[in-house]
Amino acid sequence: MQSSLTHGTRNGLSRFPDEIDRLEQLGQHNFEALAQDVRELGIDAELEQTGDLVVALEPRETADLEDEAELMRRFGYQVELLDGEQVRASITSDKFISGMWTSTGSALVNPGRLADGLRAAAARAGVRIHERSPVRAVNPEVITDAGVVDARRVLLATSAYPPLVPAIRRYIAPVYDYVLVTEPIPPDAVGWRERQGLSDMGNQFHYSRLTADNRILWGGYDAVYRYGGPVGPQLDDDEPTFARLSQHFFTVFPQLEGVRFTHRWGGAIDTCSRFSVFFGRAHGGRVAYALGYTGLGVAASRFGARVALDLLDGRASEATELAMVRRRPLPFPPEPLRSAVIQLTRNRLAAADRNDGRRGLWLTALDRLGLGFDS
Repeated sequence: MQSSLTHGTRNGLSRFPDEIDRLEQLGQHNFEALAQDVRELGIDAELEQTGDLVVALEPRETADLEDEAELMRRFGYQVELLDGEQVRASITSDKFISGMWTSTGSALVNPGRLADGLRAAAARAGVRIHERSPVRAVNPEVITDAGVVDARRVLLATSAYPPLVPAIRRYIAPVYDYVLVTEPIPPDAVGWRERQGLSDMGNQFHYSRLTADNRILWGGYDAVYRYGGPVGPQLDDDEPTFARLSQHFFTVFPQLEGVRFTHRWGGAIDTCSRFSVFFGRAHGGRVAYALGYTGLGVAASRFGARVALDLLDGRASEATELAMVRRRPLPFPPEPLRSAVIQLTRNRLAAADRNDGRRGLWLTALDRLGLGFDS
């Protein structure tokens, strides 16, 4: 999990330049408060505040890391640049030619254990939890298969699933992400003694981490959007993506050849065009929503929930006055144009990775429109 509320400081700076200082402060406070919640509620979420390591796989990316380090330091992060020898001493791979270790504002957590722990804490506090009760509509009564719930106020946190308020469906594109997890590996097979989160600098990037029992989780690269944006358990498997992930894993860690993958899964990410949470109200203010975290919502969703509750209660706060909260992202176009735009963008991002980082006409145009992926 990361402290950023804006899917990275650079993305926040490009979209909310007048507010980025305050957004960074709010993000850091929210991050620290979540860690404190975990401790005070006794949640065994395998929280490890080890920071994260971003590595360069191409020589041109070293300069980008230096620029990123300068930006992060400007906002108070503790950052260390590593040369090739240093980064390979931290995590053993000949593919890593430099790195940036950010030791603040980032931590490892087991999201499943966190969710279970928060559920248990809510139940202890007297919250009634109704599971396996799919909601079919909100208008503003909550319509389920078992009947109608007459709720005074409703907060929607539907992530990548159909958002139940038709007017906001155009802002969300469900994009699937997939991961592999290895069997436990020997302690010295890849070093990794500091146990940082790991990612690389590619447009199509991988992310990785060690689990509590020393398995390697390896995911990312493909971001799969399907025509019409379907979401469901039948899409949690994708053989071509798993095959690509496996090939890339052993390219980065050839010393682990023969290690088996014991787990694999996928899930939908609630992607929006600004790559960070957006807010709104519906049905005369009786319904509020917070959506669009684009894969960085473990910590940011705590902030999102608090803001959405303020909106639902009509309570003004420092956060509710932010342009980030008051403005919505640009909507995605309807199908079939939506699929065409997303697939073209994916294609051009992959081409930029192959072409020494040069973004080309399409990506440059998106950048100028404020739609470029730069976090």
